[in-house]
Amino acid sequence: MSIQAIDLSYTYGQGTAFEQHALRHVNFEIKDGEFVGLIGHTGSGKSTLIQHLNGLIRPTGGDILYQGKSIYSDGYSLRELRGKVGLVFQYPEHQLFEVDVFSDVCFGPRNLGCSKEETEKRARHALKLVGLDESFYSQSPFELSGGQKRRVAIAGVLAMRPEMMILDEPTAGLDPRGRDEILDQIERLNRQHGLTILLVSHSMEDVARYVDRLMVMNRGEKVFDGTPREVFRHYRELEAIGLAAPQITYVVNELRDQGIPLDETITTVEEARDAILGLLEKRGKLK
Repeated sequence: MSIQAIDLSYTYGQGTAFEQHALRHVNFEIKDGEFVGLIGHTGSGKSTLIQHLNGLIRPTGGDILYQGKSIYSDGYSLRELRGKVGLVFQYPEHQLFEVDVFSDVCFGPRNLGCSKEETEKRARHALKLVGLDESFYSQSPFELSGGQKRRVAIAGVLAMRPEMMILDEPTAGLDPRGRDEILDQIERLNRQHGLTILLVSHSMEDVARYVDRLMVMNRGEKVFDGTPREVFRHYRELEAIGLAAPQITYVVNELRDQGIPLDETITTVEEARDAILGLLEKRGKLK
């Protein structure tokens, strides 16, 4: 499975005095099983881009291919596509509405036409995937913590058995513990269950820690696409477009300026720790 953007462009208010170019000739491919991050400052085109990937927006130029077929071709089922490419918006708990957790997670597969037995089977499996056991089933979703609500909302998308999940700032508004729990769950869905993930985030530390590949948007264009190590080497260029690198990148470069031979591509605290301990051992300062 892969999803491709081909020369994708989108203009709000096209042909009017209020015309605004949100996307300009964007090209990329996300392959089965990848864990990809998407970053960019406010107004860079991130949200507009992800809404194209399951057909919520039709481009003013270019195309989206899913499994090699244009999602805008005649007769293509966008409803079926949205079951395969799940989109979790910011603050997805605002979309919770049922009287209890289990009913809420059942809504998606039931809406796809699944039988009662299949719907409930999917809901149980999805809730297990996000770490919520049967003790949560009869609780009102509105009585849960922020992180638990977020997990219920994600389970509602997982119950539709997507092949790819797009998450738009899934940790927004959560405390550090809730943020880590959500990101750890997303990582497990990718690593253990092979779910393709596109994670939109404003946290450089989070994308450095979790994703395998990072795309950077600026003024509607894709300006970088590579591993986090490759992308964050360009931290000066990122600063010029209103972004930054993880804080540890700046610490490492300060140490390098002082003559400590650390790898300039270090992007996480754990990598920096291991590198510094390795240097100390080499110099015989540790037994």
